[in-house]
Amino acid sequence: MSITNTPSSNDACLSIVHSLMCHRQGGESETFAKRAIESLVKKLKEKKDELDSLITAITTNGAHPSKCVTIGRTLDGRLQVAGRKGFPHVIYTRLWRWPDLHKNELKHVKYCQFAFDLKCDSVCVNPYHYDRVVSPGIDLSSLQLTSSAPSLGLMVKDEFDFDGQAPLPTMDGGHSLQTIQHPPSSRGGPPSEPFGTPGLLSPSDASTASTSAFPSISVGSGNATSTWTRNSSFTPNMPHHQNGHLQHHPPMPPPGHYWPVHNELGFQPPISNHPAPDYWCSIAYFEMDVQVGETFKVPSTGPVVTVDGYVDPSGGDRFCLGQLSNVHRTEAIERARLHIGKGIQLEGKGEGDVWVRCLSDHAVFVQSYYLDREAGRAPGDAVHKIYPSAYIKVFDLRQCHRQMQQQAATAQAAAAAQAAAVAGNIPGPGSVGGIAPAISLSAAAGIGVDDLRRLCILRMSFVKGWGPDYPRTSIKETPCWIEIHLHRALQLLDEVLHTMPIGDPQPLD
Repeated sequence: MSITNTPSSNDACLSIVHSLMCHRQGGESETFAKRAIESLVKKLKEKKDELDSLITAITTNGAHPSKCVTIGRTLDGRLQVAGRKGFPHVIYTRLWRWPDLHKNELKHVKYCQFAFDLKCDSVCVNPYHYDRVVSPGIDLSSLQLTSSAPSLGLMVKDEFDFDGQAPLPTMDGGHSLQTIQHPPSSRGGPPSEPFGTPGLLSPSDASTASTSAFPSISVGSGNATSTWTRNSSFTPNMPHHQNGHLQHHPPMPPPGHYWPVHNELGFQPPISNHPAPDYWCSIAYFEMDVQVGETFKVPSTGPVVTVDGYVDPSGGDRFCLGQLSNVHRTEAIERARLHIGKGIQLEGKGEGDVWVRCLSDHAVFVQSYYLDREAGRAPGDAVHKIYPSAYIKVFDLRQCHRQMQQQAATAQAAAAAQAAAVAGNIPGPGSVGGIAPAISLSAAAGIGVDDLRRLCILRMSFVKGWGPDYPRTSIKETPCWIEIHLHRALQLLDEVLHTMPIGDPQPLD
C-alpha cells in the first residue's frame, strides 16, 4: 500500500485495522492478529497523534520517525488477546517485525519514553521503538566475553510459560534486570569443577590428574578487575577465571570408589574441628506461604539428595513432593506441581559446599547469596534461573563463614559505637549531642541472629520465578518451592555467636 493511500486516525477503525493487517509478518494466525490490532486501534482512537504515529511507523516499515504509542500497563505487565497472555510490546513487535521473536530479545531505543522496561504506568508498543538484541542464528554456547568485573550469568526478565518454550538468554547485562540465567553447557561429558574446586576422580584417574595454580583476588574486593573468557553460563566445562574461591575441603570418599584430588595450592584444613552434624541439610516444602508435609532431613552419609515431583515414600536420598497432600491446594498449584518432574539434585561437597543440578524439563529459580556475590550483586538482590541440565555451585561454606564473621563483628562494633554516640562520646561535624551518629549506626547495630541465619539457607522454586520483574514479588507467592537449611553452616554460625555474641542494640532514648 502506498503512503498516499494510508489511512489516518480520522478514518474508521475498520479501515485502519485492514490497512495494518496488510503489513503483518504472518507469524500469528489471522484471527489472533486481527483481534490484537482491533484492540490496539480502539485503545488509541482517543489519542489521535499516537494512532497516527502507529500508522506511520507500520506502513513505512519504520522509515519515518514516530512517537511513542502507549497503552495502560496491567497489574502483571501482560496483555490478554484471544485468550492468550503476553507482554504487549512483544505481541505487536512479533506481528509487524519479527514473527520468531523470543520474549527477552527486545531492548528499547534511547528516545523511547514509555518503554516496557522503564516501568511507567503506560507502555510503548511501537514496534520500531525496540531493537532485537539476539539474532536467531547466534550460538550462545560459544559466546566469548571480556568483563571488567566478575559477573556470572545473563540478566533476563522472563520465566517459563506453560504454553511456550523457555526463552533464550538475552545479551543485555543491565543491572535493572533482576533475574540471572544459568543455561546448561552445550558440550557433552560429565560436569567439571569451576574455579579450581577440588574434584573427585576414580582411583585410576587420580594419579594422572593435572593441577593448576591460580592468582588470588581478595573475596571482599568489590572493584577487582579480571579479564576472563567463559561460556554463556556459570556451568560445568567453563574455563577457570580469577577469583578468591579456589579451594574447598574435599568430601570423604565412599570406600573403594573415589579419591579426592587437590590442586597445587594445597589441602585446606576444616574450618572447624567440631564433628560434622548427623544430617548435612534439611529440606522443607512450601506451597505459597504454607509448609506442606514434614521437614526432610538428609543424613551426612549420603551427600546427594534428589527432590522430585513423584510419589515414592521411601525417603533416604530422595524427597518426593508428589506424595504430599494439601487440603488448601489450588488448581494453579496443582498445574505447577505437574511440571516439577525429575526436579533437582543437591550435592554436598567438601566440608559444606553445595551444588545443584536441574533434572527437570523446566527451569528452577534459586536464591543464593553465593551466586549473588559471584555475579557482582548485593546479597538477596537477584533471583537465579537454573536451566534444565545445568549443574552449578550455589553455596560456598568458606565464603559464608567469612561473611557471618564479618557481619557479626560489624554488628558488635556498631552496637558499641552506637552506645558511645548516644552518650555523646563521638564528636563529629554533623552531630548534635551524639544523636546523628547514633542514628547512622542503628542499621548496622540492628543485625540480628535471623539475618545471619539467612546466610545458611537456600531457597528454590520450581517452574515459576519471583522478584521485581515478575508478577510475584516474593518466593512465598510461588506455587511450589523448597527451603534448604545447611546444618554445617548453622553449626559454624553457632560457634561464631558463642565467640562473638551480638548484644542487643541500645535504644535511642
